[in-house]
Amino acid sequence: MTLTRTELVALLKDNGLKPSRALGQNFVVDPNTVRRIARLARVGPGDQVLEIGAGLGSLTLALLETGASVVALEVDRHLIEPLRSVVEPRGATVHHANALEVDLHGMLGGRATVVVANLPYNVATPVVLRLLETEPLVTRMLVMVQKEVGQRLAAQAGDEAYGAASLRVQYFADARVVGKVPPSVFVPRPNVESVLVEVVRRERVRVDPQLVSEEALFAVIRAAFAQRRKMLRRSLAGWASEGVFERSGVDETRRPEELTLEEFAALAAAR
Repeated sequence: MTLTRTELVALLKDNGLKPSRALGQNFVVDPNTVRRIARLARVGPGDQVLEIGAGLGSLTLALLETGASVVALEVDRHLIEPLRSVVEPRGATVHHANALEVDLHGMLGGRATVVVANLPYNVATPVVLRLLETEPLVTRMLVMVQKEVGQRLAAQAGDEAYGAASLRVQYFADARVVGKVPPSVFVPRPNVESVLVEVVRRERVRVDPQLVSEEALFAVIRAAFAQRRKMLRRSLAGWASEGVFERSGVDETRRPEELTLEEFAALAAAR
């Protein structure tokens, strides 16, 4: 059983609540949509799920239906009690916490974990990157984000949305857009489209740190994308040493959005 639109609106009214624009709150109110998300998360009995941005529990209930154990995070203190009343009787554990600040490692109890999240625009990329950079127990994520953010997270070299954040994700994981979510399934209805992005952690980072350090690799990436529309010989003028393009085999007339992670690594190694 999940929350219908009528039930969620009633829950808001009964608790004197309104969706917070400042927190980017848009609650999913369509049972078919939350069950679809739970299926795409590929979780079941024996799995641990960390749900970030649980709201009033619509998706939480769908995840519990799979048989997975669910740890639910919610940053809005006003939602905590109604959220607990909905999902804790079904077996979820609710924490009032900010995913960008809380000690997630301790919360996960040493267990491999799948993250499922409905993330507002302003925190989506920082949350995904923090999980990849600091929480090895998180082996996979399914995040619902604004379309433009999802395209950026999953972008490949040559894509319009490709940038430093795309490369940061690629260093740790493989990401792809696995579905769309229409505005009609949310309360309030957003003015943007949403997508579902699957992020699967790699067993090892994509560039061997013994060949080039993470720090050196992302120093050249940051320098290049600071002036992304310029040729590399311009955007990397302050970074490059003499002969670095020849040694790396990377043409200095190319632009940052055309280079793969491996080509940036070749530049960093050749400096």
